[in-house]
Amino acid sequence: MLYSAYEMQRAWLNGASAWASATAEVLNNPGLPYGYTGTGSATASALDVFAHAAASYGKPRFDLESIEKDGKTYPATESVVMHKPFGDLLRFTHEGLPEDAPRLLVVAPMSGHYATLLRGTVKRMMENCVVYVTDWADAREVPVEEGRFDLDDYIDYLREFLEEIGEGAHMLAVCQPSVPALAVTAIMAADKHPCRPKTLTMMGGPIDTRESPTSVNDLAMQRPIEWFQNTVIATVPLRYHGAGRRVYPGFMQLAGFMSMNLGQHIMSHYEMFKHLTVGDQESADRTKDFYDEYRSVCDMTAEFYLQTVEEVFQKHSLPKGEFVHRDKTIDLGAISDTAILAIEGEKDDISGLGQTKAALDITPGLKPAQKKYFMAEKVGHYGIFNGSRWRDKIAPVVDDWIAKHD
Repeated sequence: MLYSAYEMQRAWLNGASAWASATAEVLNNPGLPYGYTGTGSATASALDVFAHAAASYGKPRFDLESIEKDGKTYPATESVVMHKPFGDLLRFTHEGLPEDAPRLLVVAPMSGHYATLLRGTVKRMMENCVVYVTDWADAREVPVEEGRFDLDDYIDYLREFLEEIGEGAHMLAVCQPSVPALAVTAIMAADKHPCRPKTLTMMGGPIDTRESPTSVNDLAMQRPIEWFQNTVIATVPLRYHGAGRRVYPGFMQLAGFMSMNLGQHIMSHYEMFKHLTVGDQESADRTKDFYDEYRSVCDMTAEFYLQTVEEVFQKHSLPKGEFVHRDKTIDLGAISDTAILAIEGEKDDISGLGQTKAALDITPGLKPAQKKYFMAEKVGHYGIFNGSRWRDKIAPVVDDWIAKHD
């Protein structure tokens, strides 16, 4: 019922968006005198903003066609090196890299957005690394015949991806996957697996949400797991390949994130309106580009979402030493030769300060030289992995850490 109601609303908004876009285009037609008046310009700008805000978005593309390195521009290549029902392993490289360039697995969040949210992360790390990315599938497009996908499966996928990349790889996890990335590192370390990562970088991850809890953490703690199961889980409608699958819809996650900073989002669209009215298309396009990506959402399987809420945000299983994978308790003390870098943003309102740093305290098998903490000043959650501070302040720290332990 929830999903069907959303689909009806989306169909109406798509129609309204198309009407607003067409009307704005007519008003901006230089052949019509009304467009040259202040009222005409403001009306066209307002309709343009509404058309963009009301439109629905599909899966974006990475579109990383070239990379600049040492003053030179090299064509970039993207390929699928491993295909699985719930996610592909992508590889990005360019001709400017040496043959022995580090290989880095970037683990994208499965939290409602597509892996392209990390486009800026991938582009910057491609300067010095062959970059592999977990391109998670939209659960509503995965047929029910493919079976379940939960946190245990997520960890298994990471192990298979690391095996595909081969020995000597590095791993970088952004936000939510910090937990399964640390878990798979411990599992492979205990097995003396030759493909265990040389380094693990975790950025803004909920390793221990008891540290500086945010509103996201508070919501998870205030409700029993049954509430989430009965309130936010929906069934995929017939029009999708995954019809009948139980999911946590991406639109629910987006609504939650938007409500956290609703005033800021309203002001962003108001600023877009002002840019359009004065003809500053470049500034308006920057805002549009951000929201094109931010509002492109996908569904998660119900079992993965519910298990993550329960184990990560309610039970705190990993930092307590109680996290179980395939009926076997994970021993973080087994990690002895994977150097760990924990990165946090000073103004992160999703993963509070100390939540990622906690990983350094629960890995007793590592020496002090194998651990590093970096706090990015004046940086929020998305600034950790995108934007100028990521490129100029944070990425060099990751580069140095990889080079030191490669």
